[in-house]
Amino acid sequence: MFIKQITIESVEGDVEILHTDAGALITSGNRILCEVRRDEDRAQRFTKAYDVARTICGECRERRTGRRVPNATNSMIHDVLNEIDRVAGC
Repeated sequence: MFIKQITIESVEGDVEILHTDAGALITSGNRILCEVRRDEDRAQRFTKAYDVARTICGECRERRTGRRVPNATNSMIHDVLNEIDRVAGC
């Protein structure tokens, strides 16, 4: 089975993960969030999934450091990564 596109409803509108020749392009409305290539290592893809999860689930402030983090669990970020990998063909 070959998946060309996945659309995820988010707090800021729909996020689309589109298949490209090199991997996947992730957009939200007219804004490009990131591009994931098949030949990137898993740590790089996880970092991009972390940023996409911030758009999908919203953001909150971390108590200790005060930085903006996704309002999602680590498991939810891995779910986003798995969907990106599925469309990209990783």
